[in-house]
Amino acid sequence: MIELRRRAGAYMHFLTLRDTSSEVSAQVTATTAVLDQAGPLTEGTTVLAKVRPRVWNKTARLSFECFELRIAGEGQLLAELEKLKRKLQAEGLFSPARKKPLPMIPRLIGLITGADSAAERDVLTNTQRRWPSARFRVRHALVQGPSSVADVTAALAELDADPQVDLIVIARGGGSLENLLPFSDEGLVRAVAAASTPVVSAIGHEPDTPILDLVADLRASTPTDAAKRIVPDAAEERHAVAQLVARARTAIIARVSNAQAELNQLVSRPVLSDPSAALSGHTEQLEMMRFRLDTAIDRLLDHERTDVAHAVQRIRAMSPKATLERGYAIVADADNASVTSVTQTEPGDQLMVFLSDGRLVVEVDDTLPGGSGPAGADDPPAR
Repeated sequence: MIELRRRAGAYMHFLTLRDTSSEVSAQVTATTAVLDQAGPLTEGTTVLAKVRPRVWNKTARLSFECFELRIAGEGQLLAELEKLKRKLQAEGLFSPARKKPLPMIPRLIGLITGADSAAERDVLTNTQRRWPSARFRVRHALVQGPSSVADVTAALAELDADPQVDLIVIARGGGSLENLLPFSDEGLVRAVAAASTPVVSAIGHEPDTPILDLVADLRASTPTDAAKRIVPDAAEERHAVAQLVARARTAIIARVSNAQAELNQLVSRPVLSDPSAALSGHTEQLEMMRFRLDTAIDRLLDHERTDVAHAVQRIRAMSPKATLERGYAIVADADNASVTSVTQTEPGDQLMVFLSDGRLVVEVDDTLPGGSGPAGADDPPAR
């Protein structure tokens, strides 16, 4: 860059760029933002510029507008970082599926940041403003320079091993590409990916994105933004709860009111205001049904009584006592066994003869088989 014309308060500035390998120069315009992002620039600085051509039709003049400007040397760094990004992405370290969800209300927040830094104040102040009971375990580490990777990695390992810490924030207040290089270190990035505790990256930077942002479970644009992302706003939560309570109260009142209206409607019905009126129309029908039931029961009982009397008569007719009353007898031997044949006795045996009104003890004089007995001997033997 052989010439730089920055005008105070202006939006657009002019610079002249000359090719380092040939005598070719070009007039280029650049916005304040583009120049500021490039860092400190002086005439004679070697830069890498991305420009878009513009042609003015009326004058057929060609000009260039610079939309990205970097000091030479950053280009090589960016190429190396891009190569590392592709490698880690191929391993799946940037996949949303592997990112761990953040706790809704962390019990203890681990914070890794520079000592007495603005990033530390931003995270602590804004977090406790949103959620006053938020608790932190702060581990100071170098966030710039050759020792920063080891410092941040050690602090991360310590907080990740603490079972009380359920969220870790790595915060820094931004800086140039070189200053942010530790947060693209492969070792640190892999340590964050392997951590069992969710990690939030809160590196204030634009436009470069450290690789830590891509592998962290949540990326916050600044330390202040991290405070908004890791805890809810107590005031908003109280307001939301109050709204829920109000809606619940309104719903309950409406439900009770509807139930009361339905109850009043039911009570106003005649059947409930005078229950006996609903029964009076059925009294006559009930009496008639009762009479029919009584008649049917009496008829059934008469029929059953007749059946029982007939059964009693049949039982009596078949009873041994009735048989004895008709002149028959039952004969038993000395062992009280029934005697049904003359062959069961011998002369001299004593027998017991059961009659309808008593017993006879007899002695057998003789046995007369067949029909040699008195009249009626052809009848079945007496029992």
